[in-house]
Amino acid sequence: MTRLFISMFRKPAVLAALIFILSTLSVGSANPPANSPSVKGKKVLLVWGGWDGHKPKEFKDIVAPWLKEQGAELIISDSLGVYTNKELMGSLDLIIQMWTMGKISREQEKGLLDAVKGGVGLAGIHGGLGDSFRDNTEYQYMVGGQWVAHPGGVIDYSVQITNHEDPVTKGVNDFKIKSEQYYMHVDPNVKVLATTTFSGDHDAWIKGSVMPVVWKKYYGKGRIFYFSIGHDPEELRIPDAWQIWTRGVNWAAESKYEPAEKWVSPVYPGK
Repeated sequence: MTRLFISMFRKPAVLAALIFILSTLSVGSANPPANSPSVKGKKVLLVWGGWDGHKPKEFKDIVAPWLKEQGAELIISDSLGVYTNKELMGSLDLIIQMWTMGKISREQEKGLLDAVKGGVGLAGIHGGLGDSFRDNTEYQYMVGGQWVAHPGGVIDYSVQITNHEDPVTKGVNDFKIKSEQYYMHVDPNVKVLATTTFSGDHDAWIKGSVMPVVWKKYYGKGRIFYFSIGHDPEELRIPDAWQIWTRGVNWAAESKYEPAEKWVSPVYPGK
């Protein structure tokens, strides 16, 4: 039996899974406050689909088990038609979307916008939230940003935590990643929690540009959480990235239960 146990952990796949579990437990080892945000008991809709290049099914397969483990009442849909179910949409606490590009009908978009404006939270990563429905500017206004480029494609870069006081990023470390480094058009009033800086190696004219990677915002009464990593959903398994993601999801799920946070920190000076 002992030999069998040892031989199992010599297998790379098993060892990798064990390392991820242990590292995730280590990152979250500090006991959170009793009143910390949580998806426990919350009604969550996970919508996946769109461009296959961002592996929406794999995203679902990573995130859905965690939501269930946390005690969320989970509904999963691979159709944007779910956004037209007014009764369902109004009953939700949180929507998690992984849908890159594609088209959304006016009725579907209205259902999503109305739900969030009314207090349903919204969370997502990479192109699954920040590059959906390129023709729909009100959707982009809600999210707070839109992808426009990723110079060099999949490259090595680093993510810097810029807000060490916000509960989503407090105690989280800067980390390195190999992914698409998203260059985005961003709402100047989002609350930026982490950034990345472009080297200029691929497009010299953007050398030194500092770009938000993690932000929070509101659309009406709904909380929005966005994280631009995730070209491959496996990137969420980086311990610090997982900590940011899960905390951000928990924060967004509290729209209907916690008062709105007040911040306006415009990038540009004015009166």
